[in-house]
Amino acid sequence: MTDLPNIDEELFHKPDPEKLRTDAPLSDPPKILLLYGSLRDRSFSRLLAEEAERILKAMGCETRFFNPHGLPQVDDAPEAHPKVVELRELVQWAEGMVWSSPERHGAMTGLMKSQIDWIPLSVGAVRPSQGKTLALLQVSGGSQSFNALNQMRILGRWMRMITIPNQSSVPKAFLEFDDNNRMKPSANYDRVVDVMEELVKFTLLTRSVSGYLTDRYSERKESAEELSKRVNQRSI
Repeated sequence: MTDLPNIDEELFHKPDPEKLRTDAPLSDPPKILLLYGSLRDRSFSRLLAEEAERILKAMGCETRFFNPHGLPQVDDAPEAHPKVVELRELVQWAEGMVWSSPERHGAMTGLMKSQIDWIPLSVGAVRPSQGKTLALLQVSGGSQSFNALNQMRILGRWMRMITIPNQSSVPKAFLEFDDNNRMKPSANYDRVVDVMEELVKFTLLTRSVSGYLTDRYSERKESAEELSKRVNQRSI
């Protein structure tokens, strides 16, 4: 370590391939939470998420939806608000998530952002979203766009989630669903299948090692420094 004088040798860990071996039963159903970003009666972001849910269930997943009706604006209600508590409990339950948002004015909707903003980065020593997998979907009323996807990908990274590489953008969503609110056969539908398949694979791959994957030198160092301060204070 002579060439790295700024590194604390005791806290510097060389990645260990053995710790990346999953020991979680692969037969246990992955737990996936789905969020959508519109309150319209015929919300295409919800219909797309529902189609994704059918695919996930066919792949053996356990799924849950969060209905954002009644969710208050961030900071306009206490954290004890029933909808906030419900959302946070679902996030704690999930191993992975699907975020499905319309693109409105070239961005994700405010409703989609509000749901994400209500998810805390930490609750005590627990980081509710860290290490969970994430798949991204968006619908557009016009031509294909990726603005909402790009924004959600930034948020997924900020929330310390394992955001899978694949994603789905569905243009002219009003043409993609039939009168029974089912997605029609198309290349867009096939892409949704691809994304859900990839989400399940990443969830199974990382389910028991996500804590190790997101273990960081800087945070180990910070924790060690905080511990040292507490010990020194007690000795005063």
